[in-house]
Amino acid sequence: MKILFATLALLAAGTAQAQQPAPATGQTIVLKPGQMQVQRNPAANRPDRAPVYPGGEQAMGLFFLEHINYPAAAKANNISGKVLVNATVNEDGSISNPVVAQSLSPECDAEALRVVSLLSGWQPAMRRGHPLPVLVQLPVPFGEAGVMHVEQVRRQPARGRHQ
Repeated sequence: MKILFATLALLAAGTAQAQQPAPATGQTIVLKPGQMQVQRNPAANRPDRAPVYPGGEQAMGLFFLEHINYPAAAKANNISGKVLVNATVNEDGSISNPVVAQSLSPECDAEALRVVSLLSGWQPAMRRGHPLPVLVQLPVPFGEAGVMHVEQVRRQPARGRHQ
């Protein structure tokens, strides 16, 4: 009987230990709009819905094609690729604080920042029915650059609060 009790106690302790959450690694969680799932008890920093550009990624790609002025220096040097720009999609659907996260060339970087600043009309990220600012990463294509994919990086801190 003592052996049975000891075995059950060890099993219960092992099960309780297995139910502990994984320790935080300090890595940023990247939420991809096409892969987001509504959670029963989502974390406070995760939106229920990611921000969406009107018409989706295809419409944004067309916007870039229509508005990007391929810099002459980049064209002359056959520079092609993408500039990754981090920007905030605000509660009102506007874009603010564009910053180059991955550079291609100084001329392409400046043009990417200019064009991203023109984007407007986003449907903002939502959390429990309320819009919230979210940092997104936008790949701005130049030359023979491929397909673009928008990634949400992280929620912006609330204004007036300290981290």
